[in-house]
Amino acid sequence: MLTRRGFAGLASCAICSLTGFLATDAEAQTAPPAATPGVKRKILGRTEGPAPGYVTITAEVEIEPGVLVGRHTHPGIESGYVVEGEIELPIEGQPTRMLKAGDGFQVAPGVPHGGAKSGERPVRLVSTYIVEAGKPLASPA
Repeated sequence: MLTRRGFAGLASCAICSLTGFLATDAEAQTAPPAATPGVKRKILGRTEGPAPGYVTITAEVEIEPGVLVGRHTHPGIESGYVVEGEIELPIEGQPTRMLKAGDGFQVAPGVPHGGAKSGERPVRLVSTYIVEAGKPLASPA
């Protein structure tokens, strides 16, 4: 379990999210993210809505063993599902959860969170973001 101090240590945000990447406008939200060692990302879909000024983005992420995901936030809600493997998910204000294949999670808009890979196998996630259009999908926290 990550302590508050350990959680703060993830703040480097070199990866900036389980599925996130920095973007400057709505079009950039669909651009391929910069390469990050140990993390592979693939945008599966992007649609306008569910309300004016919002976009829904679905992405698949693979995180190699031992890779830390830095503390970050999103300008909207993130709902995710662990397809394969295990990962620790520290969300500010909540106890750190150990998620395994079949587990889902949700992170409220603007709430700092990160991740730590556990085990010997990669972890695969699928996350859906409903975020404000034109804002970066993820920002360091």
